[in-house]
Amino acid sequence: MELSTGAIAEHLRRGGTSVVLRLEDTELPCLLYWGTDLGDAETAPILEATARPVGDSVVYANPVVALLPRHSSGWLGRPGLVGSRAGRSWSMSFDAVTHEVAEAGTPRWPDGAPGAVRVRSTGTDAVNGLVVTTELELHASGLLRLRAGVRNTGPDGYEVVSLLPALPVGEQANELLDMTGRHSRERTPQRRPFDQGSWVREAWGGRPGHDSATVLCAGEAGFGFRRGRVWGVHLAWSGNQVLTAERSPSGWRLLRGGELLLPGERVLARGEEYWSPWLVASWGEGLDELSSRVHRFLRARPQHPRSTRPVLLNVWEAVYFDHDLPHLLDLAERAAAVGVERYVLDDGWFRGRRDDTAGLGDWYVDDGVWPDGLAPLTDRVHELGMQFGLWFEPEMVSLDSDLAREHPEWLFGTGRGPGVPSRQQHVLDLGHPEAFDHVLERMSELVARYGIDFIKWDHNRPLVDAGHQPTGVPGVHVQTLATYRLMDALKSRFSGLEIESCCGGGGRLDLGVMERCDRVWVSDNIDAHERQRMQRWTSLLLPPELLGTHVGSARDHTTGRSLDLDFRAGTAVWGHLGIEWDLSAVSDADLDELGEWVAVHKSLRDLLHTGDVVRADPTDPAVWIEGVVAADRSDAAYRVAMVEHPLTDPPGRIALPGLDPDRTYRVELVAPSDGAVSPADAPAWVKGIELGGRVLAEVGLVCPRLAVDTLVLLRVTAVRRSAGGGGAPVLQDAR
Repeated sequence: MELSTGAIAEHLRRGGTSVVLRLEDTELPCLLYWGTDLGDAETAPILEATARPVGDSVVYANPVVALLPRHSSGWLGRPGLVGSRAGRSWSMSFDAVTHEVAEAGTPRWPDGAPGAVRVRSTGTDAVNGLVVTTELELHASGLLRLRAGVRNTGPDGYEVVSLLPALPVGEQANELLDMTGRHSRERTPQRRPFDQGSWVREAWGGRPGHDSATVLCAGEAGFGFRRGRVWGVHLAWSGNQVLTAERSPSGWRLLRGGELLLPGERVLARGEEYWSPWLVASWGEGLDELSSRVHRFLRARPQHPRSTRPVLLNVWEAVYFDHDLPHLLDLAERAAAVGVERYVLDDGWFRGRRDDTAGLGDWYVDDGVWPDGLAPLTDRVHELGMQFGLWFEPEMVSLDSDLAREHPEWLFGTGRGPGVPSRQQHVLDLGHPEAFDHVLERMSELVARYGIDFIKWDHNRPLVDAGHQPTGVPGVHVQTLATYRLMDALKSRFSGLEIESCCGGGGRLDLGVMERCDRVWVSDNIDAHERQRMQRWTSLLLPPELLGTHVGSARDHTTGRSLDLDFRAGTAVWGHLGIEWDLSAVSDADLDELGEWVAVHKSLRDLLHTGDVVRADPTDPAVWIEGVVAADRSDAAYRVAMVEHPLTDPPGRIALPGLDPDRTYRVELVAPSDGAVSPADAPAWVKGIELGGRVLAEVGLVCPRLAVDTLVLLRVTAVRRSAGGGGAPVLQDAR
């Protein structure tokens, strides 16, 4: 569809979501509404209903703010496109804008995701020699994606300084939520009022970082998991980035995001173009609904992992750099005996790597430690029926390495050497074709030789002083794209190869890298008390099957906290289960119990890895309730964790959200978690009870008296349709 004059409203509907756009022939689209499905509402009156009076100044009124806000239209906030030709052509206006609406799978958009619809709008600025495009997609899940592009049609170079598209949200959005943190304390939520001005979250380290906002949400004051209209955005990009919430005096509330470009990183020659990363956006009545749209979008991708997620053993916290073959073989035997299906050899296997000061970049098996190569280990792992995984840090280099000595020009730097070390290492510039080819060939040779099924891909140093040698020009943008190409090349060469995105833990789990990865390492910290929070908030973006969740030792490596096995294991089963524990030092009783927990995970993982994630809004901040409900709501599992001392003793009731209100369910404790409830503290229902879904959500169950840092798992199974609208006879029976 192309427009020549006037303005119309375009109504897109998918997945319970409506998007209404104002389209006109001299401006990029303006989003008028984004939220619950409006049905077959007429669109023409919406233009009239939402038209803003101008008064005496368009600058103060801002009647129309486009998906790429334009300074020359009177917008006084940050322009969507900032750039120039050495100080010229910095103010953009359009001679004409055309709009095209296309559905996926049609000739206009043959490669789109099934069920999606796209509005592509192109504005031409002949005076400044620019063609600017926005693409907005509404997917079958109800999730939105937005990006913008700029093409240089002028005779000389045009430098893009920033390209930040914007999505308006409703006027009821008065509160912001995002996340922060640090290494080993990722995904800590924080809230603030959505006041006038801008709330800006930037990442300048060549990765989203451990303090990443992850998802920037705006909603009704006090919105929770199950209540309150809320909108949120995430940037699908693994390099420097920014997310902003911007509220103008004229009443517009915008969520925005884009790449942070270093000086000179994107200077477009004639005919060249630059596209911003995808701004991924969702909404919901509560965070659970917002999150579910993202999860459904991810699960619909063709590359999303669909095979059963194998339980794994990672040997890092068992052996660290002490690679002793008999010990590692013993770990393999013990792992297979408790039900492990994938064995991962972590850092320390390659040349010169006896500690963290040397060897990065020398991707050759250390023949001083492994005189026969890795084959004695990999062969036994495969004989035991397990897959084999290996740790790499392909983007990094140690100064004490053959690679750094032979190719110092392959290291990032800005004319004063490679910059400050971080974790004893520096960054290998994959923008050098020779460096890229070297790493690809070394990794490929090892994957092929040892039948490697899985790569743990680490990234432990931020990109500071990231200058491409010998010129010193910034290289973060190129490095990010090169990392994507390296992952893509390995997956193309080795069908079935899986990659885990580890970035000193959870520093890079954005949806850009997750186009290539099958798992993330949520944090280097596997203390189950801390992991309750980190996994809860990471799952706002990523579904459980993508979250690496490990059972550690009784005394945690990172925090020193000591926790019971039931709490450690019950926390770890709620994701892609792994073990990171020296099983050779574990008692037979603990090994037996660990095997029981592995069996519990296997009994739940089809549900956990396909169902809808739900979380109860806590009435007591000490009691955290999370669940996964099957798509047809016939089956569910819930985890009830006591993370601190409750407000009352005994604690109050627990609600089980997400069930079919008109079905009756059988609720039972899952062993061995039932050991956390002493007979003296057990409510009557813990022996099993049948209640309607509406009753379980609204009335709830008395919470068992649990010690701090203990939990129970509940299995909830539909047994029949409830009579009388969801449970009235059940209440009578209970009385």
